[in-house]
Amino acid sequence: MPRERGQKVVASNRKARHDYTIEDTYEAGLVLTGTEVKSLRAGRASLTDGYAFVEFGEAWLDAVHIPEYNEGTWNNHPPRRKRKLLLHKQQILKIHNKIKEGGYTIVPLSIYFLDGRAKVEIAVAKGKREYDKRQTLRERQDKREADRAMGARRNLGD
Repeated sequence: MPRERGQKVVASNRKARHDYTIEDTYEAGLVLTGTEVKSLRAGRASLTDGYAFVEFGEAWLDAVHIPEYNEGTWNNHPPRRKRKLLLHKQQILKIHNKIKEGGYTIVPLSIYFLDGRAKVEIAVAKGKREYDKRQTLRERQDKREADRAMGARRNLGD
């Protein structure tokens, strides 16, 4: 029985949803050292430059910054290193085939603890063009204005 219950988000990559069109998402375990886990439990991580790739039938997460643990000694971990992702073989094959199609990449969306175990949510995504990003922002603003107008109209009817 785990000591912790529920989900505790450590870091999320909000820019990924702006820069990419998300196709599929997967939850993967992470192979971490002790000081990395302690640093994550302290809520310190950055996914901004992170990416994942498949190599020799294994999934890897690279360029994710988990800073050194303050109370760590000489055996502290390097902040940016390749970390193995724990996925089922079928999931890895599915992701690898999608990447081979071209135009797709694997982007980490968030790192969190689920019942005391470190997990990362990764997504197979396609990069957005600049005009797609502007279109998405415009749609979001239009929806916000419509909701605001509907709310104002409801308040007038009271």
